[in-house]
This record gives sequence, structure tokens and C-alpha cells, in this order.
Amino acid sequence: MPQHKILSFFFVISFVLALSAQNPVQAGEREGSAELDMLKAELMRLQKRVAELEAKQRAGASVAEDEHPVEPAENPELARQLQTLPKTAELVAKDTTDSKISLYSSLRPTYGYYDDGDSTYWDVEDALSNAGFKASKEFMPGWQVQMQGEWRIDIGNNGDFGGARRAYVALDSPYGRVAIGKQRPPQYLLIAEYVDIFNHANSPFAYDPEGLFFVNNLVSYQLQLGDITWMMAAQFDGERGSDSSDLINAGLGYDMENLHLGLSYLTQNIWGANQELGDDETWAGVLAYTFESGLYLAAVWQDKSYVRDLVLHDRSGHALDVSLAYPLAPHFRVKLGYFDFDDGDSSASSQSFDGFNATLEWLPADNLRFHIELLNRNYDYMGDFYSLLIGFRYDFSQEWQF
Repeated sequence: MPQHKILSFFFVISFVLALSAQNPVQAGEREGSAELDMLKAELMRLQKRVAELEAKQRAGASVAEDEHPVEPAENPELARQLQTLPKTAELVAKDTTDSKISLYSSLRPTYGYYDDGDSTYWDVEDALSNAGFKASKEFMPGWQVQMQGEWRIDIGNNGDFGGARRAYVALDSPYGRVAIGKQRPPQYLLIAEYVDIFNHANSPFAYDPEGLFFVNNLVSYQLQLGDITWMMAAQFDGERGSDSSDLINAGLGYDMENLHLGLSYLTQNIWGANQELGDDETWAGVLAYTFESGLYLAAVWQDKSYVRDLVLHDRSGHALDVSLAYPLAPHFRVKLGYFDFDDGDSSASSQSFDGFNATLEWLPADNLRFHIELLNRNYDYMGDFYSLLIGFRYDFSQEWQF
């Protein structure tokens, strides 16, 4: 498709713009080292000067009634030095902590009762436990390289470690952020994330059956312009699917105080039996707002077209997720959700459903959460599903700067 050639050209231009300003790096590093030494020396001199002036002021505390200690405003040189000191200290601190690395983990086991219409059972499951690391380095003012790796920990399946969620490297600059690897797509970051508030592996529930959470072989670009965020991404998987892009996803987000608005477009090639069957095209929008009372309300609507090469197989569907959260007390919160998924299939093989989620959380600490959850799915052509769960969540992170 012509879109693929345009997109490829766009990413090449983005990289050229981002990399063209890197020539001053070597000279900047030499100059930065000498400048840092000068800043440190200046900081020590100013600190010593201030200490001397304070000592003199203490020694002359027994002045006559018509005398008074020297104030900075009465001594222009002292005032200038005192004004310079915080800025000098800030520059020294910034230049000595331009690299960061952090380790983190989030364990989220659940236990409860399940009724899938055919059988009932008790089981221990997992609500997307994970562990990973982040690292970044600012190699010249405004330019930063970032990387992140994150993997799933499946507590419901022997506690197995594996299944990459994120694995990418990014270049962040005044011209935007370019990232390559497995990462979140715009469809999730601008849209679905705002209704993904529940302690469940299938949240958001209408978005989950066909929505994108992480995409491998992805090249993404993000640009922040005031309150507006523009994102664009494409998947290039040469091992399967198209020889060019297999997925294109673009969107805009608007954030102002407690309000978020988002709009995105997604087109994805669909393959089967080593041949292209057609495309899935999705338009999505989100509205999220936090009220002064602490009430959080968000809604996501997705309109999806299943465009197939055989016209008789064309169909259209939708997904609706509505999420609400409200603090009942300082350490308690209630969450409610309604969802409706329609895959456009009117046959008995349809997976269409609607339902609700009701959750009560106890949050004794910022990184600790306990919850009880009731979930119901009503399928159009299948048996209904119910679950009643209790769950724990413990988040850990540690960051180092050097």
C-alpha cells in the first residue's frame, strides 16, 4: 500500500533529523568536563565566602542600637553571589547525575471461585505480575538514550519467568522520541490505558479480546507539543506477514489538568494459511476526567471494520469500556466497570459479550494493594461467566543515579 512507503520514508527522515545534531558530542564531552570542574570550584568558593560572611555577622552581633548587620541587599557583591549559588549547585548536580538505572517488580496473585457455565472450580491465578529494568543517559543537553526490558512472572503457572512484555531502546530529543523494539502501541497509551484500572489480566474487558497491549518489531515516534501528544508507530516483521509494514497505528492525545481526550487510528494486515486475508481497521476515542471529589470516570469507544478480500466476509464490530473509581476513605477505594464487546459475527461462533466488574480495594501503603472482585460476562452464544476473587499486589522499585 502507498501508506507503507510513506511511513518508511517518514521514519528515515525522523532518524536523520534526530542523528544530525550528534556531531557536537565529542567536543561537548571535552568542554563539559572542564566546565564541570570550573562549576565545582566556583561552588566551593561561594560556599566558603558565605561561611566567612556569616561568621563575621555572628561576631558583630553586639552592635550598637543604631547599627545593624549587613543584609545582602546592602552588599551588591554578596547579593550576586547568593543568587548565583543555587543555580551553580543545580548545574553541578545535573551534570553529575546524567545516568539512571532502576529495577522494579510487581507481584499480583489472585485466588477465587470460577463458574464458566460448564464447570465450577477454585484456582490461583495471576494478574499480570512482572519484573524489569529501566536505564537512561543524557549524553548532551536535551538528548537522552533510554532502554527498558520487562518480563512476565506467571504465578498461576508454577511461577514461571518469561514472556517479554517490553524490550526496546529509545532516543529522546527536542525533536521527539524514537523507539525500536517491543513496546506499548499508541492504541494503548493514548486510549486503553485510561480504562485499564482493574486488578485482572483481562482488563480492560471489552478491549482485551482483540486489543493491542504490547507489539514486537515496532518502530514508534512520539512528540509532545504543549498539551498535545502525537504518536505514530508501525510494525515491521520480516519473518511473517507483509514485506513492508504489518501494522500502522497513529493517534493524538490532549491533556489539561484533570482532563484527557484521545483519538487513534489502527490498520493491521490479517494473514492466514500464508496468504493475506484482508485488514482490520479501528477508530478509537477516549474521554477521562478526575473530579475534585476524587471521582475518576473514563470511557473508551472503538469502532472496528473487518475488511476481507472476500467481500461477503466483511463485518463490523465495536468495543465499549466504562471505568469508574472513587475513594471511600483514606485507604479504601471502590471501582466499577461496564463493558460491551461485539465482534460483528452473527453465527454461533461469535465471542460477543457484555458484563460488569465491581472491585473493593484496601491500600494500606502506596505500593501495597489488597482487593476483592466480582466479575460477570454475559455471552450472546455461550454460557455466562462469573468469578469472585481476592488478590494481593506488591510493587517494588529501586533507582540509582550516577
